[in-house]
Amino acid sequence: MGQAAAISIVCKTPGIGGGKSRLRPLLGAKRVAELSACFIRDIAETLDCLSPTIGGTRTAIYSPLGSEDALRPLLPSGWRLVLQEAATIGQVLHASTSAFLAEGHDCALVVNADSPTLPGEVVEQAVVALRQPGDRVVFGPASDGGYYLIGLKNSHARLFEDIAWSTPTVLTQSCDRAAEIGLPVTLLPMWYDVDDAASLAVLEGELAGQRPDFAAAGLTGAAARHTRALLVARIGTGAA
Repeated sequence: MGQAAAISIVCKTPGIGGGKSRLRPLLGAKRVAELSACFIRDIAETLDCLSPTIGGTRTAIYSPLGSEDALRPLLPSGWRLVLQEAATIGQVLHASTSAFLAEGHDCALVVNADSPTLPGEVVEQAVVALRQPGDRVVFGPASDGGYYLIGLKNSHARLFEDIAWSTPTVLTQSCDRAAEIGLPVTLLPMWYDVDDAASLAVLEGELAGQRPDFAAAGLTGAAARHTRALLVARIGTGAA
């Protein structure tokens, strides 16, 4: 397949697959589902508009089974749906990246669908890093201690073992696993996931023109037009 990357997002179908339990007490189930849908639309648009040199496929790794008709309208045309209902996110990530690489892609990247303003340039940086000589893993560090992106050019099961998922130690433990197997690590600029009241406040501030404290110099978030419209119309933020 040559220079062709497999780019994907991991998501639960809004309103059907659950998710964002920490935001439901604040916003209610209906608004959380609406927000999740906007997040998926926005990150998918960003990934759909990457440089043509990236090539390859765009995929939503989703759950649950039977929610396909609800998810497809949120994605650009041409996106694939791949069902993954493994017990842990680590198993989902390992199975998905391994399958994409087995298809012949030169690298496989999985992006969190909870980062609607993620700059497309950091995803392109990940692909550039993976196309350098030598094996490696690329992580996009999240401000909560996890990662918003993982990229691989070869399958490595150990990267996803003995990780305390959904804790502030995910990235540190993942880097430890990489060190165990002698796999070089490339870190991208920090960004953030939106999954609780504090990170929602960061999003609202960013869309209102307040630069996140952790953002690298010169790094600007994506427009997130769907999320912006929802926050203005439904939640009442001053984002403009």
